[in-house]
Amino acid sequence: MGRLFWKFLLAFWGTVIAAGLIVGLGVALRGEPDGNGLRPASGPRAAFLVNSAAETLSDEGPEELRERLQERRRGRHGGSLLWVVDRNGEELLGRPLPPGSVTHARSLARLGAVAADEPAVRHVAVGGQEYLLFVAAPLPPGFRERHPLAPWLLIVAGACASLGFSGLLAWYFAKPVGHLRAAFAAAADGRLEVRVQPLIGRRRDEIADLGRHFDAMAARLQELIGAQRQLLHDVSHELRSPLARLQAAIGLARQDPARFESTLGRIEREASRLDELVGEVLTLSRLEAGVADAPIEAVDLGELIATIADDARFEAQAVSRDLHFEAPPGEIPAEVRAELLHRAFENVIRNAVRFTAPGTVVEVGVGVTTDSWLSLSVCDRGPGVPEADLQAIFEPFYRSASGTAVTGFGLGLAIARRAVESHGGTITARNREGGGLCVEIRLALRPIHQA
Repeated sequence: MGRLFWKFLLAFWGTVIAAGLIVGLGVALRGEPDGNGLRPASGPRAAFLVNSAAETLSDEGPEELRERLQERRRGRHGGSLLWVVDRNGEELLGRPLPPGSVTHARSLARLGAVAADEPAVRHVAVGGQEYLLFVAAPLPPGFRERHPLAPWLLIVAGACASLGFSGLLAWYFAKPVGHLRAAFAAAADGRLEVRVQPLIGRRRDEIADLGRHFDAMAARLQELIGAQRQLLHDVSHELRSPLARLQAAIGLARQDPARFESTLGRIEREASRLDELVGEVLTLSRLEAGVADAPIEAVDLGELIATIADDARFEAQAVSRDLHFEAPPGEIPAEVRAELLHRAFENVIRNAVRFTAPGTVVEVGVGVTTDSWLSLSVCDRGPGVPEADLQAIFEPFYRSASGTAVTGFGLGLAIARRAVESHGGTITARNREGGGLCVEIRLALRPIHQA
C-alpha cells in the first residue's frame, strides 16, 4: 500500500476523533452542575426503607411517619436519605429539596414497581393526599446531570468535522497538483527548465514521487533537445567547409578550363566527403532513435575483430606505425547485428591508428570472461585526452581542447558507443601511463532478439 493510503486513513480517523470531541464537548456543556443535589438510590436496603415507610404511611398516617423519620434523622450518620414529598412539593420534615430531584423521582416512579436493582421510588395515597417516597443519596462533588443530545447536534458535529478535514485534505493534495499542472503547461510551451521539486518541498508520498519523475523527465528532454540543437549546429558547420570547397573548385574550373580534370577530381573528393558525413549522421540518428535496421547474424566476433585488425595494420604500416593483435584461440560465437559492431570496432581501432605517434604500436586485445562477456581493449601511444573529456569523446563532433590536428568528423566514437549500447554493452576510455589512450569495450555474449 502506498503512502497516500496512510494519509487518507489518518484523515479519516482525524475526522472521527474531531466529531467525537465536538459531541463530548456538547455533552459536557449541557450537563447541570449540582454539587449538593440528590439522586434516587437503588438496591435492597433502599427498597426496604421505601417499602417500610410506605406501610407506615398507609397504616399509621403522616404524623407517625414524621416522628419515625425524625428519630432516624437524629440517629443516622450519613448514608442514604428517605424523602417524603406531597403533591405540593413540600417535604414531610420541611427539608429543602434540591432542584430537579423531585422531578427525577416522579419520572422514575412512573416507570413501575420497585425492584432490587431499580431506584427506590414509590407513590402512596393517604387521606386524599399523594406522597412521593424515595431514598436518595448525595451527588458526588462536581457531578453533572446529563441530558441526551438533540440529533441535530450530532449531525452538525459530524458535518463540521468532515467539512474541516475534507477542506484540509483537498488543500493538501490540490496545492502540489496545481504545481504539477503549471509545470506541465510550462513544458508544453517549451520551457523545459521548469522544476517541481522545490515547490513541493519535503513531501514523501506518491505525488512527490510524481514531481521528482517530472523533473527527471524535463531534465532529460532538455538534455536531448539541447543535444539535437547542438548536433544540427555541428552538422551545419561540418557541411559548410566541403560546400565552400566545392564552390571554390567550381569557380576555378570556370576561370581556367585547362584545369578542369584536376578540379573535377577535387569536386569528386568533396562530394564523397559530404556523402560520408551524411551517412554517419544518418547512422547516428538511427542508433539514437533506437532504430537498428541491420539484421541479426550469428558471427564469430574473434574473426570479425581479427579481420578489422589486419586491415588496420596494413594502414598503420603505411604511415610508419604498427598494430599488435592478441586474441584467445577458438571461436567467439554470438548473435549480433554484425554490420553495426563491425563499424563500431573499426571506428575505435582506426581512431587509435590515426592518433598513435609515429614509430609506436597500437595494441588490440580480445578476451572472454567466465561470465560470458567479450572484452576488447584498443590502446595507442598518442597524446591522450584530458581527464575531464574522457566521457565527452563519445559525444558527436567532439574536438579535443588540445588543438591537435585531426581528420574526420568526430562521429566515429559516438557511433561506436551507440552501437555497443544497443547490444547491452559498455564502452569506456582511460589514459595510459606514459601517454596514450585505451578504449575498452565490454559486450555480453548472450543472444539478442530482433524487435
